Amino acid sequence: MSGNFDYFVILAEKRTGSNFLTSNLNKFARLTAHGEAFNPYFIDGPARSQLLGMTQEMRDADPVGLLELIKANKDGLSGFRFFSGHDERALNHFLPDKKCAKIILTRNPLDSYVSELIAWTTNQWQLTNSGKRKSAKVKFDIDGFRRHVSDYQNFQVMILNWLQSTGQTAFYLSYEDVANIDVLNGMAAFLGVESRIKQVSSNLKKQNPDSLRDKVVNYDEMLEALAGMDPFNLTRTPNFEPRRGPVVPSYVAAAKAPLMYLPVKCGPEAQVRQWLAALDGKGHLQEKFNQKTLRQWKRNNAGHRSFTVIRHPVVRAHAAFCDHILDTGPGGYPEIREKLRKDYKLPIPKGAVDETYDQRAHRKAFLAFLAFLKDNLRGHSSIRIDPAWASQAQILQGFGQFALPDMVLREDQLEQGLAQLCSQIGISATALPEAPQTCPIPLADIYDADIEAEARKVYRRDYLMFGFGALK
Repeated sequence: MSGNFDYFVILAEKRTGSNFLTSNLNKFARLTAHGEAFNPYFIDGPARSQLLGMTQEMRDADPVGLLELIKANKDGLSGFRFFSGHDERALNHFLPDKKCAKIILTRNPLDSYVSELIAWTTNQWQLTNSGKRKSAKVKFDIDGFRRHVSDYQNFQVMILNWLQSTGQTAFYLSYEDVANIDVLNGMAAFLGVESRIKQVSSNLKKQNPDSLRDKVVNYDEMLEALAGMDPFNLTRTPNFEPRRGPVVPSYVAAAKAPLMYLPVKCGPEAQVRQWLAALDGKGHLQEKFNQKTLRQWKRNNAGHRSFTVIRHPVVRAHAAFCDHILDTGPGGYPEIREKLRKDYKLPIPKGAVDETYDQRAHRKAFLAFLAFLKDNLRGHSSIRIDPAWASQAQILQGFGQFALPDMVLREDQLEQGLAQLCSQIGISATALPEAPQTCPIPLADIYDADIEAEARKVYRRDYLMFGFGALK
């Protein structure tokens, strides 16, 4: 037992990320998450014959007895997954029980419906090795989808009514939240468990990371059938990145002018900081803000403006590769570098680059890095999604948790954008300094259509949101 609860239940549906959530819960000390304990066709999992010494036949005869066994864990808190269609006798027992913690996991119903169709087609319901992924295109059926949505909503409304009428609260999370370490640790706090984890489980991989267009045979027909159901946001690009915070300590302001820069890592940060420092002739910046001091800065600087700068995805990925992977200096990521050399066969020297590392080797290594980024940003890698290569769309969303920048400038029009920004606050812009060169081999020496195509696969969302084209 733990805190206010004797046990917990994950209320979800098929293809909502419940396996991944269970895998993460089991990383916490004193938490045990079982599988589908009350599935009418098996107990705990398809390959299991019993749970806590109780067979399926015994459970069917006494479902409350299994609940009591789950509650009896003296080494911590235990729980299980429960979907609509599972044994209602158990549901009617644990829903009104205030000693049962409720975790409610949801997902966009269209995504879960298509994912379930693919799982039935491939007979692959979990994925632990990306190399064994089975893919398939499925046919969308509007009548089947309507039934799916109806069942989904009816189950959720029923749970909500039970919680309301019995004065309970639940811990809600979405499919995307399951990869958020802060949300998972918050869930542990909700359950009354003191342990925390530092990284999400790497046991399971996302099975269908592509867009709906790539998964549905009759995509255009589906769009037409669902024309009146806009809430499902059909045309979005899938996003498996963790949500990001506003990273306020990274913000910098001019010494005097009411101008603040919100840096995107591996953008033209050094160049912009140099420009901002020279703006007042002071040669320094205001830095190390927190949310309190940032509010004070805003109050003390009437008419202030803030801005960020986005960079072409290929240029930014190349900068991330050179600055953090290829470079063995203090800015490098040695552990990630070594793992990429080992697991992704990244063809770079073990130590610092030398004269043997030429243009051909650089192109090959950068393409291998883009292949890693494709897996990493889709959640298929145990390596963290670092801000150096996280999508710019996701980073800007993080800014928005505190305050969106007034202007989003583009690197290829930076001088013009900065001049417009200065005009808004009534000052003259200084000249933009030259951008420093940090890569041993310039991107221009290796860039071609193949690199552009691979970058589009990695940063499809950025290309879509910001309208990037091929480099000129």
